[in-house]
Amino acid sequence: MWQPVLMIDGFILCILGISMLMPAGLDVYDMKQEWSPFLTSALVTIFIGLCLFVSNKSKIEKLNLRQGYLITFVCWLSVGVFSALPLVLSHVTPNIASALFESISGVTATGATVIEDVEILPRSVLLWRSMLNALGGIGVVIFAVAMLPFLGIGGMQIFERENNDTNDKLMPKFIDIAKWIIGVYLTLVLLCAFSLYFCGMGRFDALNHAMSVVATAGFSTKNASIAYYNSALIEMIVALFMVLGALPMTFYIILLKKREMEPIRLGQIKSFLKSVFVFSLLVACFVSYHNQINFFHALRLALFNVISVMTTTGLSSADYLEWGIWTAVFFTLLSLHGGCIGSTTGSIKVMRWQVLRSYFHKILIASIEPNRVVPIKIGEAPIADKAVNSVFVYIFSFLGSIAAVALVLNLMGYDLSTSLTAAVSTVTNTGPGASKAISASGNYAFFSNSAKYLLSMAMLLGRLEIMTILVIFTKSFWKN
Repeated sequence: MWQPVLMIDGFILCILGISMLMPAGLDVYDMKQEWSPFLTSALVTIFIGLCLFVSNKSKIEKLNLRQGYLITFVCWLSVGVFSALPLVLSHVTPNIASALFESISGVTATGATVIEDVEILPRSVLLWRSMLNALGGIGVVIFAVAMLPFLGIGGMQIFERENNDTNDKLMPKFIDIAKWIIGVYLTLVLLCAFSLYFCGMGRFDALNHAMSVVATAGFSTKNASIAYYNSALIEMIVALFMVLGALPMTFYIILLKKREMEPIRLGQIKSFLKSVFVFSLLVACFVSYHNQINFFHALRLALFNVISVMTTTGLSSADYLEWGIWTAVFFTLLSLHGGCIGSTTGSIKVMRWQVLRSYFHKILIASIEPNRVVPIKIGEAPIADKAVNSVFVYIFSFLGSIAAVALVLNLMGYDLSTSLTAAVSTVTNTGPGASKAISASGNYAFFSNSAKYLLSMAMLLGRLEIMTILVIFTKSFWKN
């Protein structure tokens, strides 16, 4: 059972090690030194990756369900651990717990940080943090498109056509899916980088923010995030690409290949865009009235930050906690929304809320007309009962995970507000939370090492759709 798991993990670690050579070269260029901590980390990671790959190399004809779960968990955990090596050797974090938190935050595209002043970091470290966002963003899309339908988590059976053997599937082989996703993803990153550069952002900052924005991750090269630039044009570009990153990557692929869109994908895209418009308008009205500012300025602030939280990006153009207590509560709830399934976003995601809404509509109609048959649908597409049950289990597990993490943090001595918002922000992969200590102007540095380990696991739990990790810790999983 373990042989293909370790072989694939070794291959991924080799890719991770090779990617470390880019910040290593930047280190040598900037510091005018012959050796870099990133080069040491690259050699260690590539060596271990090669050992795992060569010692377990075999032809993989078919993977069973348990191997699918193990590959997902082992690969994400090992990438998070080895990604922390350069941070430890560079001494930019005070200890291993902080380095692990920072690396897992990057890989899971969460954007939470324990570094209090990112502007004093070497450019190699800033680049590495953004590269982790980009690698995590690509990884989670491939995971969502190729693996989740196979595992059947949280209603993902709806998209199982992308991974079956029928003639109308998206691509004939998994490698083709990966190639198309990487191509679309890199195109979006380059378009975002060029757009930010032409809007006045420096080349290095533009590239770093592009990788973070398209991954809907949230790492920035500035302490004040996007607010540092105080530019409406830059905010518009970033907001646009956050929305593009929140749409299914298969949306672009199908448009390029077939010039058409399936009802389910189109339905969740429409619902997401409507939610962005309605929530932004609602927050703008409140901010304009409550803070006595111009409506269009309030709309600019609301639109950027609502999109940032809804897409679980975590970049900020202002500290929304300063707008009033209502916005703190509202933005906490908003972080549970998420983007579309098959995108780089975290949290529960639009499609699952659509299934839930359709189910409650069915119950309401049935209470009035008991004999009427009301199908559960997303748009015009009917949803199978098995997928509906899976969605309910997923949402319950998701909210239960938040409650469990918040409770443990509270027992560690942190106040209820900080505990709850930290749990929500890490499990949803949003990053900054609606509590002053971890808001856009704060960070996670004050948490103890044990709390950082807990929150690191919470970020992995949220990114891997909860059930992927929970099922591994059941007795039945390990039975022959």
